[in-house]
Amino acid sequence: MKREFRLSTRREFLGQSAGALALLSAIAAQRASAAPTRARNPFAYDVSRLEKTDPRLVTHHEVARWPAPQSPARRLGLAPDGTLFVCGGHYVTAVSPAGERGLEIALSAPPECVAVAEDGAIFVGLRDHIEVFDANGRRRASWDAPGRKSWLTALAVRADDVFVADAGQRVLLRYDRSGKLLARLGEKNRERGIPGFIVPSPFFDVKVAPDGLLRVTNPGRHRVELYTPEGDFEGAWGRASMDITGFSGCCNPISLALLPDGRHVTCEKGLPRVKVYSATGEFESVVAGVESFAANAKACGASDCSRGGLDAVADAQGRIFILDRVTAEVRVMQRRA
Repeated sequence: MKREFRLSTRREFLGQSAGALALLSAIAAQRASAAPTRARNPFAYDVSRLEKTDPRLVTHHEVARWPAPQSPARRLGLAPDGTLFVCGGHYVTAVSPAGERGLEIALSAPPECVAVAEDGAIFVGLRDHIEVFDANGRRRASWDAPGRKSWLTALAVRADDVFVADAGQRVLLRYDRSGKLLARLGEKNRERGIPGFIVPSPFFDVKVAPDGLLRVTNPGRHRVELYTPEGDFEGAWGRASMDITGFSGCCNPISLALLPDGRHVTCEKGLPRVKVYSATGEFESVVAGVESFAANAKACGASDCSRGGLDAVADAQGRIFILDRVTAEVRVMQRRA
């Protein structure tokens, strides 16, 4: 069958063109009117308002800054004499508060955490086991891996005990100084009222407070928990909130430091910020807000937030040392007069 094609007249063509133009104009107008609606979407995940800190809340200022000795930098440790220890690359490096390098210990794998005892013994946590060095950096022992899934992220030493935060097994481990495993603390137990740790990423911290109790971050529950060295649950503080007084994101706080008077210093990722809480967990102030860690804030993506994050220690003078894991810098913060 022969198909017949009809040519439009000039009048019809102009009429069709005008109709098409009118339709395109209507679509454009509709999109333009819809754009502001999308921008005002009340359900959009918008944290831009949280990236500015009320200056009235900031109580500290930066007095020094120096680069971490090795990169990538992961954690800080503080010796009883005030010497800092920085985990970075395949090394643990002793550094003065002014950033001057001292003892450096080479390791077979990247160190994840470090703690120094009163007698100068240095405990280094690699991902799956602990190595022990004397004050001169000579290796004295290498402990067995606590589990196939272990990912050690924090160490705390008290007298004859070594407490280890294992993010992989989601448990706190108690060792004696010889490396003998004494107990597993914090595992969920309804009868003992222990809620259990929720650790979605390799950020899990432990400190021994002046009152003898352990302070342990439970990032998935957005709080800090208190335990006896025997593993009894004594309480918790903190809450999930986008507000500056709480902890935001999937899993914060990620690390913890203790001031000489027992107050807490917390670090967060995603919205990287460092804050001070009282000895009983009430929000007090901001040490440094999100605007102080621009590169760090960008490093935490929606699917992977393991690169970002901060760590902190506090010395006997109340100075707070903050490690930016992204820029590999250490900032020395001091409270304003």
